[in-house]
Amino acid sequence: MRLLKRLAEEPPFRLVARELVRLLSRDVKTRAWWNADPYPYYVIGLLEAAEVARRQGEAGFTAVEFGVAAGNGLVALQTFAAAVEAATGITIKVVGFDSGAGLPDFIGDHRDHPDLWDYGVYPMDVDALRARLDPARTSLVLGIIRDTLPAFIARADHPPVGFVSFDLDLYSSTRDALEIFRNPARRMLRQVPLYFDDIDFLANHRWAGELLAIDEHNRDCAEVKIDRWYAMGERPFKEAHFWSKMMVAHNLPAIDACFTRR
Repeated sequence: MRLLKRLAEEPPFRLVARELVRLLSRDVKTRAWWNADPYPYYVIGLLEAAEVARRQGEAGFTAVEFGVAAGNGLVALQTFAAAVEAATGITIKVVGFDSGAGLPDFIGDHRDHPDLWDYGVYPMDVDALRARLDPARTSLVLGIIRDTLPAFIARADHPPVGFVSFDLDLYSSTRDALEIFRNPARRMLRQVPLYFDDIDFLANHRWAGELLAIDEHNRDCAEVKIDRWYAMGERPFKEAHFWSKMMVAHNLPAIDACFTRR
């Protein structure tokens, strides 16, 4: 059986195997291994977060999407959260943050990539999206991130953050969203899988956009560091483009606390 699995993961057999998994398997872990679903980075991130929560003894975690736009990603995150919850027993709450009115005002220089984005693009049909959401699992927070996020962090009615997707396009908005890890009141797992959507265009560089926001976060925040994802292992499609956009936020004080329990 192990040899058959290894053979199935080799090109060109892996393409046939993935299609068979897509058509025949309902197991969320199998489908994630083969990248058989849309938004594979969401389901992979949720599964890894569920494992971290289990190791920490947490009953659940919160999955966050920064930058919702039309809402297809948030609906997918909601769907995968239900599947991962059923498979792992770890409860998952979902929260989406968006202005609701498209991209907000730019910071006024190259850092917000005016060469890539325009003010007001990606507006949301709020009523149509709310009709697609399960209020028992998913919350939609509307407004400018720097105004809405602190109140969310201060609340104690959600489990620790375990997975975050950043699709805010702008440096300024991403910088403000990373407050989720800088704020002293933060609640997060020891390792939090991350997905950054806007770091692989020709125009991207480390002096603007999400990459600049990440670098500044690591420079200024001593307790939570963001690094690339090193854990893809021997997956059959480890060259998939989204791997370069997945990172991990490491909660260093929580890792240090592991020593005190020994």
